[in-house]
Amino acid sequence: MKKPEDLVWSEKYRPKSLSEIIGQKQIVERLSSFVQKRKFTSMIFAGEPGIGKTTAAIAFANDLYGADFSAAFKELNASDDRGIDVVRGAIKEFAKTVALASVPMKIIFLDEADALTSDAQHALRRIMEKYASETVFILSANYASKIIEPIQSRCIVFRFRHLNEGEMREYIDRIAKGEDLEITDSAANALIDVSEGDLRKLTNLLQSASAHGRKVTDDRIYDVAARARPKEISAMLKHALDGSFDNARIQLDEVMLKHGMRAEDVLTQCYKEVQGMGVDEKIKLNVIKRIGECNFRIVEGANERIQLEAFLAELALLNGK
Repeated sequence: MKKPEDLVWSEKYRPKSLSEIIGQKQIVERLSSFVQKRKFTSMIFAGEPGIGKTTAAIAFANDLYGADFSAAFKELNASDDRGIDVVRGAIKEFAKTVALASVPMKIIFLDEADALTSDAQHALRRIMEKYASETVFILSANYASKIIEPIQSRCIVFRFRHLNEGEMREYIDRIAKGEDLEITDSAANALIDVSEGDLRKLTNLLQSASAHGRKVTDDRIYDVAARARPKEISAMLKHALDGSFDNARIQLDEVMLKHGMRAEDVLTQCYKEVQGMGVDEKIKLNVIKRIGECNFRIVEGANERIQLEAFLAELALLNGK
């Protein structure tokens, strides 16, 4: 067994109990109620990656089963095997076994359940019905709409949200205290900016940044994340909107070469930065429209560099310069 200091931080700082979870207050309260009553039904945990779906399921099972956790809780990832075989194999085998824990209901946690094929989901529905008296399912999905209706109707749906800035700072402080790190305010802001509500991503970035020393700065965060500083993207957009295409292109060179960014990452940062720029609302809407068009062409396979320069050229023309 690995020592705590040897664990990756995303596991080391994963809450072991519902009481340790930061954010998702209403969901935590309802799950805690299920633990107290020892009575619950199948559930769907819906939301984007890295916002606590797996953590909530494991913490719930820990609180419910205690020492019997391993005998009553089985975690599977549907993206590893999307077909019907995984449903008829591992899932069915565990579902029909007798629960050995003090709580008579076992839990199967199926991560990325929305990756299952339609046939596999229909097979899963039949297993859920057949073994409903002894097995409860928790299905984790990035998109609940991709779960077939017959399964949705048999589950309580919990919709997980991104953590707000205050909650993310609380989590950063927890790691800083546990690892004896000095994290500057600007570094915390950079972590929140780059991770975009994904705590797993935030944790991995912070662990990588801390490998260079116990003081963590915003420069180190952006370097580890291979992201441009917001001011660099803002400067590029400002040059373009001022009609200075050559300066905008020089700034683009610096951003892509210095940070090794892909075109889609550059556009994503442009989209974020243009929101706060002090420009006419109509120009702002035009910029966002062109970001979307450029991103579509790149996703379809167009040359990244040509498309980005064409995007900057279009911005330079917005003011008729």
